Amino acid sequence: MPAPSASAAKSEFPWWLAAALVLALAAALFIASSDLYAQVFATVAKGIGITVFVTVVAFGLASAIGLGIALMGLSSSRLLRQIARFYVEIIRGVPILVLLFWIAFAGAPAFVAAWNALTAPLQSAGYLGELQVRDVSLLWRAIMALTIGYSAFISEVFRAGIQSVEKGQIEAAKALGLTRAQRFRLIVFPQAIRTILPPLGNDFVAMVKDSSLVSVLGVADITQMGKIYAAGSFRFFETYSIVAYIYLILTVGLSLALRGLEKRLRRQHQQ
Repeated sequence: MPAPSASAAKSEFPWWLAAALVLALAAALFIASSDLYAQVFATVAKGIGITVFVTVVAFGLASAIGLGIALMGLSSSRLLRQIARFYVEIIRGVPILVLLFWIAFAGAPAFVAAWNALTAPLQSAGYLGELQVRDVSLLWRAIMALTIGYSAFISEVFRAGIQSVEKGQIEAAKALGLTRAQRFRLIVFPQAIRTILPPLGNDFVAMVKDSSLVSVLGVADITQMGKIYAAGSFRFFETYSIVAYIYLILTVGLSLALRGLEKRLRRQHQQ
């Protein structure tokens, strides 16, 4: 069966989106008209702020670290390249949930011990107090676990995007006397971002879903609020239906927004 042409695919009406919007609207009306579902929704929705905060902060930090690792991997220094490859391969080989537990219950105590050892003279002089493990909140332990886990994947996205830029343009920029930083800022990154944006957007949507894992640490996100309500009311079907509904609204909405941004960048490039 022949595949649809590009023009046909472009003009094809998004029936799936229309069906999804109808179902979402029907679900919203049902929730509003049902006292039980409205109560469940009001309880679970309290975790939306934490979910958004964890996702945005962790993704921002992961993107910054990932870009640094990608630049190390593309460096002319063999040592930096090997360090970057070691980091990526090791971190990508550990499941996010396992990394979450390790950071929360092994990494945080190790960090506190190292901090106290380094700042011991300042603590003895009375300038600093001794840091306790309980001072590092579970929320920030979860954020750091997601940051470290996703930075390895995002670094590969940046690396592939940067390598997609034609070498001839970089050589031309060198001939014009641009420094390495200027070449990256003015030539490489503006072109690479068009290649980077789609997979980077997919990673952002994936992090929204993986942020639900922070509930295992008791962080009051959407999933945790659902677990608490379901455990107290035994309304498991109603509760987790609402949890799934909220995550679908967040992820599908983000996917559509990112798709619109991609089309806008593509049109600007064509002009």
